[in-house]
Amino acid sequence: MNSASWNERYAANDLVWSLEANRWVVEVASDLEPGRALDLAAGEGRNAIWLVEQGWEAKAVDFSEVAIERAKALAEARLGERMPAFSATVGDATESQGAGFDLVLFSYLHLPKDEWRKALAAGVESCTQGGRVLVIGHARRNLTEGIGGPQNPAILYDPEHVTALLEGLPVEVERAELGRREVQTDDGPRVALDTVVVARRLD
Repeated sequence: MNSASWNERYAANDLVWSLEANRWVVEVASDLEPGRALDLAAGEGRNAIWLVEQGWEAKAVDFSEVAIERAKALAEARLGERMPAFSATVGDATESQGAGFDLVLFSYLHLPKDEWRKALAAGVESCTQGGRVLVIGHARRNLTEGIGGPQNPAILYDPEHVTALLEGLPVEVERAELGRREVQTDDGPRVALDTVVVARRLD
């Protein structure tokens, strides 16, 4: 799906994603000292805005102009005097967004393998020594064991797929697991499986 398609999707809805931060972002970031965060493929900015509310300085990046404008508007409405700590810009998650970030976040970014490897390398490059790269995504095992997310196995990834792509990069994997997330459906509650990987930048 290209940026024009995402622009159409965002423009057609008041809010595509929840206003609440992702549960795995909250879990991981709550154990970290606030610093500078980079939220790649940030959508409407829910995670970046939450991070700023927790004392971080956060930059949201997405290739949809509509999403970025909405992120700015949501941030204006919520952040008050913390607004200077938030920024949002149109950009490509597979390209470098600068250096010096203590947390680099990929939340439900799904790309073909080669592009995903490029995005991870750029994310690690943006991370400070000792900083973390956090990857959250719809697990491939959802196709047979869970629910939700894209239905194309080529762009889905289980934890071992992410750790394999991180090999050769200057990181140490601190966490690689499947997270279980309950979702409500017309047929009652179901469990979605999320890949959650945390890697620490070594040098």
